[in-house]
Amino acid sequence: MSTVEPNEDEISLFLKPFHKRADLAEERLAKLEAVLTSNTDSIGFEQNVLLDSLVELRSKLEKARNEQVKEREEAKKENEKLAAENLKLQYRITHLLSALKEADKELANAISM
Repeated sequence: MSTVEPNEDEISLFLKPFHKRADLAEERLAKLEAVLTSNTDSIGFEQNVLLDSLVELRSKLEKARNEQVKEREEAKKENEKLAAENLKLQYRITHLLSALKEADKELANAISM
């Protein structure tokens, strides 16, 4: 029988919010880096704040990417588990149907005698 595998569209749809968050974080990071490089002559409190924000954003971006990888792996494991369960159920159905057909034949033979 066939197994259920997620297609690329389902995976893309599932990962879309994570990609959006990562893109937003990258945009904010790029803006902060642009501000940081444009103000190289004025070192001080503001740059330290920006550097701290930049470090924080990088940390959040890395965490989001790690979460995305973890969730993708969990979804893959769950899909494999469900596919295996589906195969087992299909096997049971096949054997139950053959047993039912056999029982129907025996009943028909018993009635016709």
